Amino acid sequence: MRAYDNPVIPGFHPDPSVCRVGEDYYLVCSSFEYFPGVPLLHSRDLVHWRQIGNVLDRPGQLRLPAGLPASAGVYAPTIRYHEGRFYVITTSVGGGGNFLVTADRPEGPWSDPVWIDLPGIDPDLAWDDEGNCWCAVAGVGLARIDPGTGKALEGPLKVWSGTGMRDPEAPHLYRIGDWWYLLVAEGGTAHGHSVSVARARSPRGPYEPAPGNPVLSHRSTGLPVQCTGHGDLVRAADGTWWMVLLGTRPRGYFPEFHVLGRETFLVPVEWVDGWPQAGPVQERHPAPAAWHPLPPEPVRDDFDTPALAPHWISPRGREDGSWSLGHRPGWLTLQATGDSLDRPGHTFVGRRQQHPDCRAQARLDPGSSRAGLSVRLDEAHHYDLEIHGGTASVIARIGPVRQRIAAHPVPPGPLVLSVGIRTSDVPPPTVTAPGGAAPGLRSGGPDAVAFSVEGPEGTVRLAELDGRYLSTQVATGFTGRVIGMYVTEGSAAFDWFAYEPGSPSGAAHGE
Repeated sequence: MRAYDNPVIPGFHPDPSVCRVGEDYYLVCSSFEYFPGVPLLHSRDLVHWRQIGNVLDRPGQLRLPAGLPASAGVYAPTIRYHEGRFYVITTSVGGGGNFLVTADRPEGPWSDPVWIDLPGIDPDLAWDDEGNCWCAVAGVGLARIDPGTGKALEGPLKVWSGTGMRDPEAPHLYRIGDWWYLLVAEGGTAHGHSVSVARARSPRGPYEPAPGNPVLSHRSTGLPVQCTGHGDLVRAADGTWWMVLLGTRPRGYFPEFHVLGRETFLVPVEWVDGWPQAGPVQERHPAPAAWHPLPPEPVRDDFDTPALAPHWISPRGREDGSWSLGHRPGWLTLQATGDSLDRPGHTFVGRRQQHPDCRAQARLDPGSSRAGLSVRLDEAHHYDLEIHGGTASVIARIGPVRQRIAAHPVPPGPLVLSVGIRTSDVPPPTVTAPGGAAPGLRSGGPDAVAFSVEGPEGTVRLAELDGRYLSTQVATGFTGRVIGMYVTEGSAAFDWFAYEPGSPSGAAHGE
């Protein structure tokens, strides 16, 4: 029997929302402090996804303040299709509140924002038979709105607050048969995360909860996928039902760490006595009837296209003049806008780490700049491989501590910089200090992050660092790792960038 692997969209792709139009599926996710905002992905079978753009891809749609904290920004979008038009509604936390944008085609262009006269986060959209547009927000509040102007015409009405667990959020309202179903996430987005459902004859309620709530949760289990919740239902073209939702894959010794952020998973849904039942989320499931594999994505970006590919993101914005694909054809040229990765306002172009084991490389012509590769969670948690003044350095920023871990002289010409990340599923070893002191010290992080540089004289391994310090459990927040190119002094040119899943060779294995 054909099967698919979870997550279906790996790496930092949280809070998924999905809609179907004919044989096609479209999915959006949260982007938080990154620009462009709200990645948009397409599939023909709910399993194989390809990013086709970003909903918020120009500054006129999304302006995130320079001082915006990490993990603020764009939260929990919902995508819907109604009467020939696509709608995405979301929240800009710290940037103006709830708004919606529309498009005739999912590839865009998407409209400028229509700001919604409704407080709260995690907005949802649904239409009734009379053409009324309903917007639900975390809490769960419900209002009838004018999607053209954003004005609230009725409400907000307090219709259901979940089953009593903390943080009822991520509401999604559906008309299915004679019932209105309200799906919510409860229990917080950590290990208590779950999905509950209620139904009513009218969107205004009253709502009765499902007798078996929560209908999906991995709380208090030893399953390899944790924090499951924030689900959205979709009916496939063959009539089967599915749920996309977020989850994490923690690794390492207790209490375990997840480093990729919250990822998008897929689970089949059965209807039992008029209620949806889902889960548990397994790493391998029987596949949907439709099956449309995609060719593998290119490992390497040679920067020979007129625009950056949609998976490239930058913290809070991408200033005019901070990057160019035309200044030096076939190269991505970055110009410094800030002097440190430790503060907002720097020039950084990166992509999500999507695999527990992977390798990222870039060929850099540093000139007289200060530039390199960084593995980033936020301004206070990143590892950098930096070239400056004829020296390659590995720098670790962990909370209030910033330290140069290793340094090695390098020639001035173009250099290949490498980051190798590998995991280990074996029990953490016991480390004994020199002289036999301090027995029992444990080392059990989720992975190791290794750095090397290759020049005319060969490859030099510089350092290998414990990956736990670039995890949500250490840094906090809602995002995941992003690996990318940066410059903090002058300008630097990158000939290519390569990202390859799988266990890396060389420095990451200590060879």
